[in-house]
Amino acid sequence: MTRRFAHAYGSGLRRLANDETGATLTEFGFVAPILCLMLVGLFDFGFQIYAKTVMQGALQQSARKSTLEPTITTTDALDAAVRQDIKLIVPDAKIDFERKNYATFANVQKPEDYIDTNGNGVCDNGEQFDDVNDNGTWDADRGKSGLGGARDAVLYTVTAQYDRMFPLDTFINVPKKISVTASTVLRNQPYDGQQERPVVLGNCT
Repeated sequence: MTRRFAHAYGSGLRRLANDETGATLTEFGFVAPILCLMLVGLFDFGFQIYAKTVMQGALQQSARKSTLEPTITTTDALDAAVRQDIKLIVPDAKIDFERKNYATFANVQKPEDYIDTNGNGVCDNGEQFDDVNDNGTWDADRGKSGLGGARDAVLYTVTAQYDRMFPLDTFINVPKKISVTASTVLRNQPYDGQQERPVVLGNCT
């Protein structure tokens, strides 16, 4: 009797040790949070790319229209056209516009020229520079704020800030708001001759 009981008991333990019923559910319980976080992150990143693509497309389309259609030559009309396209995908976005003007396309986002007397690659120690934007200091971007004049090249930048579409910030330490930026370069209409930009010299500190 004792031997039979021991044999049955031993067999039961072996079956219990080899029983994998429910193991899949337990394993999924460990993997599910990581999988969900990865999916949310993927969706969030994908929407950022989509929003930036739409913004860039809106800028390019509006820029093209501004050269062809007289109804969209003003800054307000151009901003309104871009804003309308962005609001279609991000209705609550806070949208800001920035313009910097340059004499030519080749000058866009280029630093102001200076004489590197000591050869250290930095404008310092009283070295002379061309103050192109006339603000009294050497700048890594020579652009002057504003629309500029006839025939000037204008760097047109749009920034949209909005709350994340997917709650990634509730899972990991990331900002709740996202900022997406797009830009393009336009050429002001040749309604007049381009004004000369006087060379103002300055000294680096």
